[in-house]
Amino acid sequence: MYLDLAGIDYTLKDQPDREQQIKYGSMVVVEGYEFEGRDIDRNDPALVKVVRTLGDKANGKYARLKIVEVPAKVQWQIHDYDGREWVAEVHRTWS
Repeated sequence: MYLDLAGIDYTLKDQPDREQQIKYGSMVVVEGYEFEGRDIDRNDPALVKVVRTLGDKANGKYARLKIVEVPAKVQWQIHDYDGREWVAEVHRTWS
């Protein structure tokens, strides 16, 4: 759904082995490479629309996606630790 909304051309290709094909389904290929959803910018309008449209169905085995509203003048960034991500306000850091 994301790729269709974003207008990105893709193809579906069988997985290298049968067990992976059964477990994960076809591989999504974009410009000759396997598509990695984790590389999508978190503020991508197409991604936001997918999460709004699908709700909990947008989640995966290790994902609990949620839309967070950030005030317009707040500078924000994504932080992550051990695969968990959250939105945080940008602050200055010295070391």
